[in-house]
Formats: sequence, structure tokens, C-alpha cells
Amino acid sequence: MTSPDQPSSPTDPIRARRAQIAKWNHLATRVGYLLYAIAVVMFFVALTTGFSQSKVTVITTSMVIGSVLLAPAIVVGYAVKAAEKDDIARGL
Repeated sequence: MTSPDQPSSPTDPIRARRAQIAKWNHLATRVGYLLYAIAVVMFFVALTTGFSQSKVTVITTSMVIGSVLLAPAIVVGYAVKAAEKDDIARGL
């Protein structure tokens, strides 16, 4: 069984492009979740030490950028996995 990160046929441009998209998608997913984690940690730091303007800015910015990265990354991740499953089911 092939993984989305590695095309089964190196000469197939579609699968090579899909593998490249999967690689960038994986990076966007990790960065998105990391930004969410930063926002959560900063929220609890601000909750215990007091909410300042800079802490609220970090929380808000992390949530917005994380959402912008994560929402399309989740959809693209499912699309890449579905395309791989379809190729395997059709014997390609």
C-alpha cells in the first residue's frame, strides 16, 4: 500500500504532484496546530497573570493564523487521502 507522501510511480506527474501537495499540507497542519497550542498556553498564562494587550494580541493572532492554515489543510488532507484510495481501488 502506498502512502500519500510517496508516489508508487515516480514517472506519474499526477501522483508526484499529489505527494508534493501532501508534504506541504502536512507542514501546514503541524504549524496550524502549533499556533493553536501557543494560543491555548498563552490564554492560561494570561488567565493566571492578568490579560495585557500584548497577550491578547498573541492569542488572537495565533488563533486567526492557525485557523487560516488549518481549515484548508484539513480539507486538502482528506482530498489527497481520498484520491490515493481511489487510485489504489482502480489498480493504478
